[in-house]
Amino acid sequence: NCGIYFPEIKRDPGKYLHTCPESVKKWLRQLKNAGKILMLITSSHSDYCRLLCEYILGNDFEDLFDIVITNALKPGFFSHLPSQRPFRTLENDEEREALPSLDKPGWYSQGNAVHLYELLKKMTGKPEPKVVYFGDSMHSDIFPACHYSNWETVLILEELRGDKDRKPEESEPEEKKGKYEGSKAKPLNTSSKKWGSFFIDSVSGLENTEDSLVYTWSCKRISAYSTIAIPSIEAIAELPLDYKFTRFSSNNSKTAGYYPNPP
Repeated sequence: NCGIYFPEIKRDPGKYLHTCPESVKKWLRQLKNAGKILMLITSSHSDYCRLLCEYILGNDFEDLFDIVITNALKPGFFSHLPSQRPFRTLENDEEREALPSLDKPGWYSQGNAVHLYELLKKMTGKPEPKVVYFGDSMHSDIFPACHYSNWETVLILEELRGDKDRKPEESEPEEKKGKYEGSKAKPLNTSSKKWGSFFIDSVSGLENTEDSLVYTWSCKRISAYSTIAIPSIEAIAELPLDYKFTRFSSNNSKTAGYYPNPP
């Protein structure tokens, strides 16, 4: 209840948040019914996580997930040793005792990927359970989950969204539009006049030679640390659970893992 930000979000969450599409909630339930273990891992504190998820997913959002981890302090969640980042129990959103290990699913605070993976081994009965981790931050989600934990990673990349993914302008009340928002925002993947494309850069050729196109540093990182990249969860929610994606790999082009289309 302190400051400007949190009381305002609490007062009118609909002014700042989109509710989750029904297709995504259905997809989560399908995954759970198919025997998958679902986890929610966020660096937000438990009270803020609950506020957002109850509005976005509904008051029963906890039923969608087997494990909820808040105040995860990513990327340290993946890179730190268990002794540096033990899991902690929660009581009325206050962190309590440190746990030597995770014994059962539930809601926890802080923690580390090593102890989480040990719990997943118990829950699945498999020596090396496969984890697919969805995130929208290369720094906090995708790189550390891939590099330290060797998990499969799905990068949610806004720059892949085009005009067809945008909601109609008239669906948003005028008072909810941003201060600097024009009549129609340009697609995120439009090249910046100052910086150029997020994905492809033009390198000036030598005298009497043409300019050449190269992948940007960002594009190379995406293909190196992501299994696939998608514009949103909604983009894959209605696909069959056994749909086979083309992944990024050294055997494929640097754009092979973008779904549904390369940038």
